[in-house]
Amino acid sequence: MNHYHYIFTGNGLSALLTLFEMIKTGRFSDKKILLIDSDSKNKNDRTWCFWDSEKLFDEIIFKKWQHAWFKNENFTNQLNLNPYEYKMIRSTDFYKLIFDEIAKHPNIEILKEEVVDFSELGNHCVVKIKTKSFTCNKVFNSIYNPEIVKSQSKFPLVQQHFIGWFIKSKEAVFTENCPTFMDFSVEQKGNTRFMYVLPTSPNEALFEYTLFSKDLLSKQEYETEIENYIQKLGITAYEIIEKEQGNIPMTCFPFWKNNSKNITNIGSAGGWSKASTGYTFKNSVKKSKELVQFLRTESDFTKFHKTNKFWFYDLLLIDILYQTNQHGSAIFSSMFKSGKAALIFKFLDEETSFWEDLQVIWMCPKGFFIKAFLKRLF
Repeated sequence: MNHYHYIFTGNGLSALLTLFEMIKTGRFSDKKILLIDSDSKNKNDRTWCFWDSEKLFDEIIFKKWQHAWFKNENFTNQLNLNPYEYKMIRSTDFYKLIFDEIAKHPNIEILKEEVVDFSELGNHCVVKIKTKSFTCNKVFNSIYNPEIVKSQSKFPLVQQHFIGWFIKSKEAVFTENCPTFMDFSVEQKGNTRFMYVLPTSPNEALFEYTLFSKDLLSKQEYETEIENYIQKLGITAYEIIEKEQGNIPMTCFPFWKNNSKNITNIGSAGGWSKASTGYTFKNSVKKSKELVQFLRTESDFTKFHKTNKFWFYDLLLIDILYQTNQHGSAIFSSMFKSGKAALIFKFLDEETSFWEDLQVIWMCPKGFFIKAFLKRLF
């Protein structure tokens, strides 16, 4: 039975970011590391976007913008993002960057297999695939089990689900330097629904029809809404270059309570997506850095977590969206109505002072949050 110091069960975003951070420190070159996943990550299967005021992964940024549109049925605002830029990374570029770096390190192995089980046995762990087992000192698990969240009711689960089309149109209708961050003018149908448009040229753009809601739609419902939106822009002919789809769990469920001394849950399995927005990339960058820093001084994964005030803010919003999903448009519209995005982005990055928190909270419909707070209190 082969033994490793670290095994990653799943090699998605969180695993690759954590491993990349381990490599950059130079402190793990003498450790045997294994990544196990049935997916070879050799195609463009998703797009990650985030706001950034520094140069995070600038070497693989596919597109970036200084302004963005926010729209609903009553108003349209062009958001000034300064000092932030809104950045887009294609997964093929990210995978190539990470796997090219991994290839330089003989202590790291990649295995294309499905993980069927893993467990902690005393001072070591066992990871099983269909044909054999491995032992290791530590496991980083990013295999998300939704039943863990669905089997309880204290921490609701709102799903951010979407289908995206990257199209090339006959007409040059897109404002290349200004994406549509959220367009709530689409019919809400009792949910929180919006269109998200990322133009990369005057006649190329990624459209994502997105919901924050409990339940998924049929594939045809998403695609019909994208088709209708494209027609409203005056596009008469286009080709679909790529398609993507996703489902991001938005929940404040305490995933960290499932960590053991030698097994930690990362990514969606560890609650690394920002609960109130579903944004994952930048949050995972932060979490991976924290985790690798933690490994320098600690060995017990049950100690790797700190709940802060933002966790409680997110909890109230998720409660509202779960109970009264139709109010999502009003809440997000109130935040972005001023057109000043910088404070909101700072707040969502969990970098604001309490005084700045109050400024953002004051923008929101206070009745929803007071009611949610009282329900949690009593």
